[in-house]
Amino acid sequence: MRKVIFLLSIVMFFFKSSANANYEKKIYDFSIESITGEIISFKDYKNKVILVVNTASYCGFTKQYDELQELWDLYKEKGLIVLGVPSNSFNQEKNNNVDIKEFCEVNFNINFPLTTLTEVKGKDAHELFKWAKENHGKSAEPMWNFHKILINKEGKVQDTFASFTKPMSKKIIKAIENIL
Repeated sequence: MRKVIFLLSIVMFFFKSSANANYEKKIYDFSIESITGEIISFKDYKNKVILVVNTASYCGFTKQYDELQELWDLYKEKGLIVLGVPSNSFNQEKNNNVDIKEFCEVNFNINFPLTTLTEVKGKDAHELFKWAKENHGKSAEPMWNFHKILINKEGKVQDTFASFTKPMSKKIIKAIENIL
């Protein structure tokens, strides 16, 4: 496992460049389906800080759900939205929304917003993830589950964090507090 994390670290270092962001669109121009079928319009999150995290039930990083919930509990009243995006892009997620929702609630007591099962990488990726990559560069494209994209109050990608960066790490806490 350490070798995998080390290799992911090296790969992420080389992809940590930002593209020239022209931001023809901002996150507020997008919507995504929730895990229960309602539409989540990012317009409803204007003037909020959003942490978008692609998640999976069968990943070595799945325990990060605990810290994502802790982050949500600590900062939601200050304007942070934690958005979990269950994805099977890396073949480690359950096959349907009902099972994913139950898994998250039973095992991690999750109450932050979750989306429907969503592709986050490649040609079939949700437009939100294509937009993030287009405007922030390769570091915005998930290389694995529990990749984190931090969106600022202006609706632009502020920063990205690799899977091994824990949600309650000093690095993420500082980045969030600086833009809240």
